[in-house]
Amino acid sequence: FNAEHEAQALRKAMKGLGTDEDAIIDILTKLNVSQRQQVLITYKSSIGRDLIDDLKSELSGNFERVIVAMMTPTTMYDVHELRRAVKGAGTDEGCLIEILASRTNEEIRRINENYKCQYGCTLEEDIVSDTSSLFRRVLVSLATGNRDEGTYVDESLAQQDAQCLYEAGEKKWGTDEVQFMAILCTRNRYHLLRVFDVYRGIANKDITDSIKSEMSGDVEDALLAVVKCLRNKSAYFAERLYKSMKGLGTDDNTLIRVMVSRSEIDMLDIRREFRTMYGKSLHSFIKGDCSGDYRKVLLRLCGG
Repeated sequence: FNAEHEAQALRKAMKGLGTDEDAIIDILTKLNVSQRQQVLITYKSSIGRDLIDDLKSELSGNFERVIVAMMTPTTMYDVHELRRAVKGAGTDEGCLIEILASRTNEEIRRINENYKCQYGCTLEEDIVSDTSSLFRRVLVSLATGNRDEGTYVDESLAQQDAQCLYEAGEKKWGTDEVQFMAILCTRNRYHLLRVFDVYRGIANKDITDSIKSEMSGDVEDALLAVVKCLRNKSAYFAERLYKSMKGLGTDDNTLIRVMVSRSEIDMLDIRREFRTMYGKSLHSFIKGDCSGDYRKVLLRLCGG
């Protein structure tokens, strides 16, 4: 990897008449996030121009959005997406849920720090001013990044938690969502997986079915996302991708965000889960749903 060489090649792809989109795709998709950051710095120091500004002026539409997302450091990309979710036209609840339910404590901590630096207010303040009631409480809880990340399973507490969830939902008229939130947003993953097993024994149904029948709207979506991420994060993202493309129209925000943010983390696992769940490859789905340079770059991120 030679940052100077890649920087010059990018400049060449954008200089003069017309833009060589294929060259830009080739160069950027073979680099990882940290290499792209080095190219960004080298481009500025050796060419004296801002690479992202140049890319924005040469590219357009969803293709431009994917490329700019790829050039953004991982944490900052999450920060920008969260800000867009609360400050854009209307609230993008799906984006808020997806990022906050799937990131680790450390990732959330970095998001919070950078968010404050970038926008002068905290992520929590923006969530509070843009959402309401129980949904707000779930998001605030997730945004504190305070989940126990140990591996210890306390069997008697697991029994107690499962019983508590049963009594807060299936067993009573109305639902005590706060109990669900308190347990699902703070306990460690291994403990909760055990709780879900015990719960099935007590309630005779899966915890996800109970959440679906007991809750609705954004709160339901948020708690389901938490459970899905705890069980199998790659399957959760496979489902996000599937839903972003199936049916009429494409949810490009979600498609771009998941493809870019997971490309170096668990894309192979996501592809495997996607095929298992939907009987088709993620590659073929993207191919059938997108077109042009946008499709090309997404297929590169997908790989295989």
